[in-house]
Amino acid sequence: MNRRSLILSVLALGVAGFGGATWYATRPGPVAEAEPVAPELAEALIRSYSPVLGPEDAPVTIVEFFDPACEACRAFYPVVEAIMAEHGDAVRVVIRYTPFHGAASEEAIRVLEAARMQGVFEPVLEAVLREQPRWASHGAPEPGLILEIAATAGLDAEAARTQMLAPDVVAILNQDRADVETVGVRQTPTFFVNGKPLDPFGEAELRSLVAAEVAAARS
Repeated sequence: MNRRSLILSVLALGVAGFGGATWYATRPGPVAEAEPVAPELAEALIRSYSPVLGPEDAPVTIVEFFDPACEACRAFYPVVEAIMAEHGDAVRVVIRYTPFHGAASEEAIRVLEAARMQGVFEPVLEAVLREQPRWASHGAPEPGLILEIAATAGLDAEAARTQMLAPDVVAILNQDRADVETVGVRQTPTFFVNGKPLDPFGEAELRSLVAAEVAAARS
């Protein structure tokens, strides 16, 4: 084998080895048996006012610490919808607001709360996430667009302007901020399933943890 052939062979082996290592590091693995959060943290996971998607009495609860301006939250929304569709009445989702992206996040949360008062929370949530690239650009956010976008999904924008400033909405924002600190949430989305933190984080891991909890609830 000449020198050039030898070098090419070594490079090929190196690339193959790197590819194998990368696949090993990123491949979905089994979710470790997670322990529920400590009792003193459990009450900070869900509040009575928290928005709920799905049946109130579902045996499996996904708590999502969620920022409407977060690109990853937008990407995970159809995943969460698919999980709920797969398991039917067995799963509900509780949303906790996590305004990590500043004024745009807070404006979107206020709009969502006005939508909840008007009974159009889900269609407005979907519209706000669908149009997120328009209003939540991290380089030049335009929170003023959110109300206009929500109006296309059935929100009464004029009434919402008053509802967004209600003391109850301020209280919800403040309590959710405090709970984010208590639980130690540092990124969005962060998921808990029946009080168990999703770790490691990923779509496959979320599906696996939910499926395990559903199976346990039905056994």
